[in-house]
Parts: sequence; structure tokens; C-alpha cells
Amino acid sequence: MNSHELCKKKAKELVAQMTLEEKASQLTYNSPAIKRLGIPAYNWWNEALHGVARAGTATSFPQAIGLAAIFDEEFLREVADTIAEEGRAKYNESSKHEDRDIYKGLTFWSPNVNIFRDPRWGRGHETYGEDPFLSARLGVAFIKGLQGEGEVLKAAACAKHFAVHSGPEDLRHEFNAEVSLKDLWETYLPAFEACVKEGKVESVMGAYNRTNGEPCCGSYFLLRDILRNKWGFDGHVVSDCWAIKDFHMHHMVTSTPQESAALAIDAGCDLNCGNTYLLLLQALQEGLITEEHITRAAERLFTTRFKLGLFEGSEYDQIPYEVVECKEHIELAIEAARKSAVLLKNDGILPIDKTKVKTIGVIGPNANSRRALKGNYYGTSSRYITVLEGIQDEAGDEVRILYSKGCELVKDRTEPLAYSHDRLMEAVTVAEHSDIVVLCLGLDETIEGEEMDEGNNVGSGDKKDLELPQVQRKLLEKIVAVGKPTILCLLAGSAINLSYAQEHCNGILMAWYPGARGGKAIADILFGKTSPSGKLPITFYASLDNLPPFTDYSMKNRTYRYIEEKPLYPFGYGLTYGDVICTGAVLEEPIKLNQDIKIKVSVKNRGKVATEDVVQVYIKDEESRYAVRNTSLCGFKRIHLNAGEEKEFHMMIPFESLKVVNDEGERILDSNKFTLYIGVSGADERSVELTKKEPVILPLILNCAK
Repeated sequence: MNSHELCKKKAKELVAQMTLEEKASQLTYNSPAIKRLGIPAYNWWNEALHGVARAGTATSFPQAIGLAAIFDEEFLREVADTIAEEGRAKYNESSKHEDRDIYKGLTFWSPNVNIFRDPRWGRGHETYGEDPFLSARLGVAFIKGLQGEGEVLKAAACAKHFAVHSGPEDLRHEFNAEVSLKDLWETYLPAFEACVKEGKVESVMGAYNRTNGEPCCGSYFLLRDILRNKWGFDGHVVSDCWAIKDFHMHHMVTSTPQESAALAIDAGCDLNCGNTYLLLLQALQEGLITEEHITRAAERLFTTRFKLGLFEGSEYDQIPYEVVECKEHIELAIEAARKSAVLLKNDGILPIDKTKVKTIGVIGPNANSRRALKGNYYGTSSRYITVLEGIQDEAGDEVRILYSKGCELVKDRTEPLAYSHDRLMEAVTVAEHSDIVVLCLGLDETIEGEEMDEGNNVGSGDKKDLELPQVQRKLLEKIVAVGKPTILCLLAGSAINLSYAQEHCNGILMAWYPGARGGKAIADILFGKTSPSGKLPITFYASLDNLPPFTDYSMKNRTYRYIEEKPLYPFGYGLTYGDVICTGAVLEEPIKLNQDIKIKVSVKNRGKVATEDVVQVYIKDEESRYAVRNTSLCGFKRIHLNAGEEKEFHMMIPFESLKVVNDEGERILDSNKFTLYIGVSGADERSVELTKKEPVILPLILNCAK
């Protein structure tokens, strides 16, 4: 009997000793103690999107979208392992002191592997971007890092929100996401499937919305037919928070709370984040469910607790509190911020040469903002380094730093009694007195984020458009008009229309929400201590004009795979201080049916600066009518090259990448002829335009197809 089966057996035996009332009591997120059986209270709700969240001090990593921009599975796995290490250390102390409060457990409701299909979605920055392949690879890596690969789970991960969930936030409690079978299986489900089958994720969280008519937390199609029966998921399912009450209050698929609880538990939702499951015993009395429903859910939940070693102890009990925010973890977080930043434009202004400038003006509402470092779902850092502070520290006494906030993020004045734009003159003055300007604009979680509900302290929701707030646009125009060399440093979690900045600024750096000490990482890039190497995990559209309505879940003209016009900045794009090109690629052995494809890639850094870069492989099916409109990412590898260095390395392309999804949602091999595009950005026209680099083209002919 393997350890998993043993945990199931122990859970079954323990649950068998409980009364009906005791079993039912364990199915909400704040499960009470059962003292007569030696079971302590346990709160299932914890968050670890980019660090242990909402539970006091913890190492603060870049927001998930920034971690995605690193394009590195092994690195993300290391980040997740670090998060689990700190989670264990904090849990060890909390349980020692009998602190069983919310956010103190080991069941982390992360990662968010929804597809960032529309740039308006406020929670898109919690995801790994718009591509199902990238989201799948990074989701699996995060889960393996968080859970560990020992017999005992280091922590329990949760893939969320299942499924077809990506806004609108203000409609999420009542919205029905209508999706074709092709889009469902081609775009919305692959990351979840990989998390379940390959990542062995312990938990899956349902979404708020309905999908094709069924509420996701009570969907027989999603939870029973796909998750359990088709994929063989053997963990537990948790509802999104207070989602089950939406069944009768907003979706109107049930009439009473008892009916809602019955629908959810019958479909396979084991744990209620909320309180509707407090009515399960009434649902039982009304004949809506059987005791077996309650027993099954309790057994699944206690299996997880046994797998975490919460009753019999484990090696992780010895992890000391001192690992929390230790030097190594802080360095890893700063390194993550360095790797995640994406250089969108550079006319030669970067890196800044300190010997050639006497005064740098640092301007903008995000220049000295701690909130813009954090993203959402964050922990507390013992120290924050804003962009301004990072630049001040790095410049030292050699360069004078002048600072002006310039404006608020959205409000038209800083002082309530002042005229509008009361910081604008100061900002212009700073620019006039500086040799170079670093303009820090963008958003934070008060502008893009999650709708306000019982579980969130900040509610903001979706963006209305792709524009910077009006006060920031005015600031940008005024600073550019001064005529000094200007670098735009953007702290945000989504695509923003930077057309004006692309035309008028000398450099543009997308820093995401870089974590508590992100200002140091940004300064390291600005002054050339490290080369930027992040790549966009999303498309930057120039406008919303040609995008479908936000409520339309079809993929037409969405994301790089289906876009029909040139984007402002394409998926996979990002510059470095080096000059890396792919010089060649060959197939290493003949293609065999259902075997991954091995290629050898040659690269060279023609530049004068050592850098990391990301080699990307895209595939195009040249024959099938079911192929995506453009190309699809099918492989990526982060590499390091010294100045002038050449390298060869191997890459494996999954055989599944050759398959297409037909209108019935079936993944089939439907072609003999494919093209691989290999480079350090996408294969599209705009990428070539921006980088001046053509991808290497490798035709694939499959003699064993169909």
C-alpha cells in the first residue's frame, strides 16, 4: 500500500469514529476541533500566490504574472519550495501556540491557472498569462515546489478557479460563461489537466460563475465527468468563497440554501469556503442528500490532513521559524524581480551610466509606492524598497536624485484644498533640473484586482479600458515635453496602451508588481548591474477596438494565438542588454508517433553584455482546419550567455503539440505538415519588427500521422 492509499485508509478509519454531526462540522473552511478524537481545529483557508499571504511576515516575491514573465519552470519550482518552507515554519509555531486562525494552515489556495484572456480582467495579474502551455508548465512547477515530492506533502496546493473563469468581476456571482467545446479543451482546461495529472495537485477550487449553464462549484460536467472520471483526480474540491450561496441568490438554479448545499456536495464539492454547508444536516433531513455524501467529503478532507502529516508528524516539523524571510529567501525574491522585468523599449539610454549623469529625476505616483510593490494576496515584509529608494541606494553620493510624486494614481490632486494637478509643476521642475528622468507610472490593487466581498480587504475589480488614468497621461505628456531623456518604469499587472510612451520615451521597463524589495531589482537593471531578461506572458494590445466584448468567452481575436492585427507588444517579447539570436535548429532524430520531439538549438550572444534570455519554440499546423489561427508556444528554455558566447542545447517538444482540438473538443492528430519557429521572441510580424530578428524555421514532416 503506497503512502496515498495509507492516508485514505487512516482517514476512513478516523471518520468512521465520528458522529454524523461531527462529520458535517468538518466540511466548512473553519473546521472545529473534535477533542474526544484528538482532532485539533483546522482552518483550510490560506493563500500563497507569490509568498505566504495574510499571515504576518513572509518573503515577498513578484506577483504571479511577473513570475510567469521569467519563463523558467525550475526557478518557479524553487520559489514555490521556498514559500512552502516558510509556510511550514509559520505553521509549526502557530500550532505550537494553539493558534488555529485563518491563514495559519498548510492548505494554500494557489496557484491561479485561469487564462488571462482579456486585458480588462482585474485578477489577470494573479495568473501565469494568456497561454495554456505556459500556464500548464508553470502551474505544474509551482505545485511540485509547494507540495514537495516526498511521502508527506510539504504543503497542499490548489489549482483555481475551475473553470472558464476570467471576469467580469462585477458579474462573477451571476454570470454564465458560454464556451464552445473547442475553446474549452484547447484554451481553458489544459492547465488544469496538467496540474491534476502531472502536478498531482491536492486540491481544486471551483469558480463563482456558471459554465454553459451549470454553477462551477456544483457542476456535474466539470467536477464529476471531467475532474474525477476523465482525469482521475483523487484530492478534494473546495468552493470559491461564498460561491455556493450564489446558486440560490444569484444564479437562481436552486431555491433554498439547503438545495444549494445538496447540489454542491452531490456534484463533488467537498469543502465549503463559506457557511452554506452548515445546512447540510437540514438538507439530509429533507432527503436531498444521504449521509454517504457527508462521509465521502469528510474522508477526502482528512486524507489531505493525513498526507500533510498533521496527525503523526513529519520531517517538516523541524523547520525552524528562522527560515522566514531569511537572507537566502530575500535574495531569491530580488533575483525573481530582476528576471521578471521586461524591457519593452531601449534606444540606447539604458543602462544608465553613473559617470555621465549628475542628476536623475525620479517622478511619478508609483516611484515611492509600497502598495505598487505588493500586487494582491500578499504577506508583510520587514522591509520595503521602492523604486525611488532603490535608485537612491544605487546612485549613492555620486549622483543627485530629485523626486516628485507628480500626481496621484487616479485622483486629480494630492492636497484636498489645492487646485487640481497640484504636484504637476513640481514634477516639471524636477525634470528641468535633471539630466535624465525615470518616470514611474502604472496601477496597483486598488485599480485592478478582485471584486470586494467577505474575503477581501481591497475591492477594485476590472479595468474599464487599456489607458493609464487621465492624471498619469497628463503627467507623462508634460514630462516628455520638457525634452530630457525619459525612461518609463511601469508597475502594473496587465496590458496598458503605451503607444504614446513607445513614441516619445527613450526606454520602457515593465516591472509588474515586483515584491517588497522590488525597487532594488529595478535599480540593478536601470544601472546595468544585471541585464533585463523577462518576456511578456500576455499580449499588449494598442486598444480594445477589435477585441470581442468582455463577456464573450470565444477566443476569436484574443491572445497571440488568435489575434488578427498587429499588437503593440506581442506575447513572448522582451529585450535585453545583450544581443542573443538563434543561429540554427535541427531535428535530432526522426519523429515517432506519441514520442516527444528532440531538437538541437544553436544560439549566440552578439552583444557586449552577458545576459539571460529565453529561447521560445512555436508551432504552426500547416494543414488542419482546426489549427489555431497563428502559432502556439510548444517549448521554452531560459539560458545564460556571456558576451560573444555561442551555445548548443537540446529541447524537447511535446508530441501533443502536434495535435489540434476539433469542434467536438477532441484532441486529434490531423496533419502531416508543421513548422517550428525558434527564436528569443514570438514568430509574429510585430516581434520581428521590434527585435530586428527573424526566427529560425524548422519544417516538420510527419510520416506516421492519421
